[in-house]
Amino acid sequence: MTAIKVPPLGESIVEATVSRWLKQEGDAVAAGDTLVELDTDKITVEVPALAAGVLAKRAVNEGDVVKVDEVLGELTEGAANGAGAKRAAAPAPSAGLPAPAASAPAKPAAPAPAPAAPAPARAEVRASPAAQRIAAEQNVDLGAVSGTGMGGVVSKPDVIEHLAGGAPAQEAAAPAAPAAPAAAPGAPTAPARAPVLAGERETREKMTTRRKRIAENLLLAQHSTAHLTTFNEIDMSAVSALRERMKEKVEKEHGVRLSYMPFFVKAATLALKAYPVVNAQIDDDSIVYKHYVNMGIAVASDAGLVVPNVKDADRKGMLDVSRDIATIAKRARDGKLTMDDLTGGTFTITNGGVFGSLVSTPIINFPQVAILGLHKIQDRPVAVNGEIAIRPMMYVALSYDHRIIDGQHAVLFLVRIKELMEDPAAMLID
Repeated sequence: MTAIKVPPLGESIVEATVSRWLKQEGDAVAAGDTLVELDTDKITVEVPALAAGVLAKRAVNEGDVVKVDEVLGELTEGAANGAGAKRAAAPAPSAGLPAPAASAPAKPAAPAPAPAAPAPARAEVRASPAAQRIAAEQNVDLGAVSGTGMGGVVSKPDVIEHLAGGAPAQEAAAPAAPAAPAAAPGAPTAPARAPVLAGERETREKMTTRRKRIAENLLLAQHSTAHLTTFNEIDMSAVSALRERMKEKVEKEHGVRLSYMPFFVKAATLALKAYPVVNAQIDDDSIVYKHYVNMGIAVASDAGLVVPNVKDADRKGMLDVSRDIATIAKRARDGKLTMDDLTGGTFTITNGGVFGSLVSTPIINFPQVAILGLHKIQDRPVAVNGEIAIRPMMYVALSYDHRIIDGQHAVLFLVRIKELMEDPAAMLID
């Protein structure tokens, strides 16, 4: 009997919530099969079977909170072949169906492959609960989907990519399905909830581990820092003109979609170089200065807000930053972030403007000491050389920990970003 335990969950993560069991007690499992999924405040962890056998016992239920190294269940090793044989016996009657048609030699060849194909798919295809749900909703044969998870497990993103890339012909409703994933980058869908009964005035649902941890971290940031926010506005004319002129060429030659974010990342890294205290952290009574920039990019996903990092952003060109942002944002929305993506950040940028926010005061991503908030670009009348002109303007906000960042440095930091964004050529020679 082998104990199934909660694996190490990553830096500073000590507990998780049992999201869903993929196997029932008595089910045969192969080595590498995902037995259970655990949700942490940062990522979803799949716990695989380390050996072939039978799931003898589930020691915890879905929704239970478990700690690292806690026993989740027990696996009886070496019995998989026998149990697998019992499972394989179930499809046997369907395999024998062609027998009545033996009198018609021309037909058995056609029906025989049809029953044979689903049988292995049912027994061999391993998929996460989310993948199973979306496959059921869209009538997708999981056997036709290539799995990218551990041991070939099919994940939700695999199913979505399968749909987007061309679903099987028999799925009449499938063409409409990609519309939902397409909208996800800008407007993540709300988590699935139980239907509201007629006349029901209130419903209650338990917070997920991730949502609880997000709440705790936000409160920690508010209670542990001298939180203050300063604002400025940026004339986005120069960057917008440069982006319009270059985006088609960049996408065609480099396969990168040029958004505004890489410009802000570049400007922020240069401003952090000028004001290193904004890139520092507090450790007891010491200030730890970071001589590198791991730029956190806040991404809204179905599971909640996550902040993956572009590592060493200060050492990368704008095209490399663009590629990294696109990669980590996709992994965030697909639920494929790693612990390395989510740890080690030194400064964060959050863009509420993609949702229409005009002004906000972002909360510091503790234990960092500052966060830059971007907002909606809006045409507004401004004074230019003594005349009123309509310009695309954006409010920017810097929330900072006043314990180590003086107001003067915070204001000058934002002014430096404003100068660089309004004269993007200066980023090339700084």
